[in-house]
Amino acid sequence: MTSFREKTLARFLEELASGAATPGGGCASALSGALAAGLVAMVARNTAGNAAFADRAASMDEIAAEADGLRRSLEELVDSDAAAFEQVMAAFRLPRDTPEQKAERSRAIQDGYRAAVEPPVLVCRHALRVLELAALVAERGSPNAVSDAGVAALLAASALHGAALNVEINLGSIRDDDYRTAHAEAVRELREEAAPLRETALARVHDTLG
Repeated sequence: MTSFREKTLARFLEELASGAATPGGGCASALSGALAAGLVAMVARNTAGNAAFADRAASMDEIAAEADGLRRSLEELVDSDAAAFEQVMAAFRLPRDTPEQKAERSRAIQDGYRAAVEPPVLVCRHALRVLELAALVAERGSPNAVSDAGVAALLAASALHGAALNVEINLGSIRDDDYRTAHAEAVRELREEAAPLRETALARVHDTLG
């Protein structure tokens, strides 16, 4: 399977629009987060390179470096999400002619769904941090790039909420009540943390734009 980084954007979008199960919403959410991180890094570097903001150049360089790392992690999660769901589909294709085969297939399906939960959970966590950084650059970044900070905040929030939906749909197929409850609660908390950050960032953007 060709990795996300080896594809052109046009090819990825063609695959996304096809009838194939992957890439899907989880991959798109990870990509949204990566785009948000890229914009955060751009605003931070734009600010750090502006003599008018020399007092915050060091902190902006740090933000840019962290955003770069988050972007790379989210790019990797595009592939991880697709691979995890393909594991689920492979499990459903296992034979079920005997009781032993049925039991093994059932275990494989449950393992597959657990594997499919993990990438979008990580997308949620990374996207929340990107959203925090977007709020920072919206507040302290160059006003000339404030709209980019706003787009970053919107994309990061979308990444988090989109990934959360993928967590929830996969949790619905997992039989372990404790596992379902713990992951559902984690996602709920991440959503709650994201809401005020998004509003803070956008409020700052609109204040700057007048």
